[in-house]
Amino acid sequence: TVLAEERLELGLEIWELSKITMPVIFNEPLSFLQRLTEYMEHTYLIHKASSLSDPVERMQCVAAFAVSAVASQWERTGKPFNPLLGETYELVRDDLGFRLISEQVSHHPPISAFHAEGLNNDFIFHGSIYPKLKFWGKSVEAEPKGTITLELLEHNEAYTWTNPTCCVHNIIVGKLWIEQYGNVEIINHKTGDKCVLNFKPCGLFGKELHKVEGYIQDKSKKKLCALYGKWTECLYSVDPATFDAYKKNDKKNTEEKKNSKQMSTSEESDEMPMPDSESVFIIPGSVLLWRIAPRPPNSAQMYNFTSFAMVLNEVDKDMESVIPKTDCRLRPDIRAMENGEIDQASEEKKRLEEKQRAARKNRSKSEEDWKTRWFHQGPNPYNGAQDWIYSGSYWDRNYFNLPDIY
Repeated sequence: TVLAEERLELGLEIWELSKITMPVIFNEPLSFLQRLTEYMEHTYLIHKASSLSDPVERMQCVAAFAVSAVASQWERTGKPFNPLLGETYELVRDDLGFRLISEQVSHHPPISAFHAEGLNNDFIFHGSIYPKLKFWGKSVEAEPKGTITLELLEHNEAYTWTNPTCCVHNIIVGKLWIEQYGNVEIINHKTGDKCVLNFKPCGLFGKELHKVEGYIQDKSKKKLCALYGKWTECLYSVDPATFDAYKKNDKKNTEEKKNSKQMSTSEESDEMPMPDSESVFIIPGSVLLWRIAPRPPNSAQMYNFTSFAMVLNEVDKDMESVIPKTDCRLRPDIRAMENGEIDQASEEKKRLEEKQRAARKNRSKSEEDWKTRWFHQGPNPYNGAQDWIYSGSYWDRNYFNLPDIY
């Protein structure tokens, strides 16, 4: 998520220097706030975790949710629109049992805060994301700074983690492709159990592309269970001894293949490697924790959106009468792009960015600080990290003195 977003924080930085706006054709017709909401696509995993009495089984579901939350990024190489300061987005899904509010709480650095709650008061899921960018010539890497917290209220449990690093390759020329890598450490602050997942970089021959594996361990670091799969596809759990034996055997086979082939190591390419096989080898005795929902047939013509993403910008008359005027469904550049009016989207995007700059200048002249509306800065209650906490009262629908950002 963060990555494609970050692909164009550069846009903002270059553009601040040279006043050249990044062309709208690099975008997809969603705001980054909507893109963040895609974490919620597999909310059923949170409800399932809530229903389980065994803490290790709950951690398995939470780990599956953490992996599923980044799955929608697969092949999503369009950049979401940078949210304007004060922009908001809400989503209520009775069918999935949650409601969510998000707000762009800072512009430099760009920070997006979100807060979701179960409609049956079974969970709270919240966090703030600040995508930190690095450019490596042909690729751009986005490290999603910020803590993600899931509270299972019936169990009085809180879990925290940080998303993996996202990298978009071939940003200058060639086919864009995405990988995610790094360690994700999920901590259960009540039991001390920990799940450490390794999102693997693809490696020279693509053997590891999209792979995720790791262990759930108790506070004395005893392995309770192994997890493996692909973040683009599925996640399984299996007994750790079985997993270790499989890994050892797999490593031996790989080394034998290497010796027989005498591989030539050419200089590292940025082309997308073809994985050995699209599916995951299922170790006997494994249990499926999560499998991705197939994308709709027209997804490739629709920015590779999932079915969940396709409805994020929907608005009807009833909704329009209750949502605040800062909701990004009402943002004219995104709406124009969704309607296929690319020139108008480009004009509107430029106008909104100029309006935001003028407002910032006026505030600095009058030495007035920007005040966030629905979130306030504070320490995360579980790990003490700097965070943005929901202030409440959004759902009272009492919206007054909202900024005029569009």
